[in-house]
Amino acid sequence: MIKAIQPIVLTFLVMTSYAIGQDTAPPKRIKVDGVVAVIGDYVILESDIDKLSIDLENQGVSKEEITNCQLMGKLMEDRLYAHHAVQDSLLVADDQVNAMIENQVQQLTAQVGSIEKVLKFYKKPDLQSFKDELFEINKLRMLADKMRNDIITDIEVTPEEVRQFFNSIPEEERPVFGAELEISQIVKQPKPTEEDKQKVIQRLEQIKQDVEVSGSSFSVKAILYSQDPGSKSNGGAYTMDKQTPFVKEFKDVAFSLKEGEISDPFETDFGYHIILVERIRGQEVDLRHILIAPEIDNDAVERAKNQLDSVRTEIAENRLDFAEAARLFSDEKETKFDGGVLRNPADFSARFELTKMDPTLYNQISRLKEGEISYPIVERDPQGGPSKYKIMKVTNRYDEHKADFARDYMKIQELAL
Repeated sequence: MIKAIQPIVLTFLVMTSYAIGQDTAPPKRIKVDGVVAVIGDYVILESDIDKLSIDLENQGVSKEEITNCQLMGKLMEDRLYAHHAVQDSLLVADDQVNAMIENQVQQLTAQVGSIEKVLKFYKKPDLQSFKDELFEINKLRMLADKMRNDIITDIEVTPEEVRQFFNSIPEEERPVFGAELEISQIVKQPKPTEEDKQKVIQRLEQIKQDVEVSGSSFSVKAILYSQDPGSKSNGGAYTMDKQTPFVKEFKDVAFSLKEGEISDPFETDFGYHIILVERIRGQEVDLRHILIAPEIDNDAVERAKNQLDSVRTEIAENRLDFAEAARLFSDEKETKFDGGVLRNPADFSARFELTKMDPTLYNQISRLKEGEISYPIVERDPQGGPSKYKIMKVTNRYDEHKADFARDYMKIQELAL
């Protein structure tokens, strides 16, 4: 297994074909691509190896570090895992894949400035063709990850085995871990007024009445009015089961409805929804929903910013501890009860390696010294939703260093698996 190679998210599309001359000379067949391996239903092309090499080079990996044989091994490994995931009925819901795609598109758009620039860079004629390719790439990767995790969960590595593994690595060959930061934050989400909330509720109630009484199309209404970027274009449609990673409030309502029933407006962290259940198939539900978020006025935004200013002053003057302030004032449920500590989504640790950090997060904290607290930072929603404010603190900074057993135990344990 080649652990240095990260899963590739974006590649270019190369069609396998033959170009045949059209002049009077004898037809000449030009090889454009070739099949190098077949694993179950998955085919690996020569161009796949070239694309993987290019992607790694774009990530800063030198061509001299990895051979084509290693690249081939990585491609075969991923497809072997994905094949066995399907054989073992370890399925990945399309909605999960689409949600990841939306997140990737948002991040790319935020990095380069517009979706047009993203499509131009990846040589795609339109957003849908780009998403279609991302779907296949992500589906394969998620299947492989699911199978890989299923295998790993059955493997137990004791601390002594981790120590033996670490000691077996010659000193000069021990991995070097990049500079890392531990980050905490306090977030304030500007709140809409009760009047603005009621406007949204009344609007959703009217849409529900239009569908139930006047026979309007729920799908068309979702396309016209929903603010959910993950389902708006397909009429608000989702298929979900009890394991689908939707918020609890949404799932509770969805599984309480009968076929053909439309819910009353209800609230989640994203705004207000109504749900239409179209079909119930065993443990799965086919539904459509409409999401509308109340507007946030400038006064609410200013109040959030001013409150964070006050909290920062309290902390700076040692009248309040940052972790306690997070528990008291932060609006971010995922971090407030953990003292505001951000968790790395890759391994759920509190450390973020600088070279692998999300660009938006990096720009927010790159100039902060250890222990320093930022002034309020505005974080805009790339999908046009309400902005939020936050103050951030670099609680610890770890310089680039050679692997140390005590300091890097979790990373070494992962390498030992």
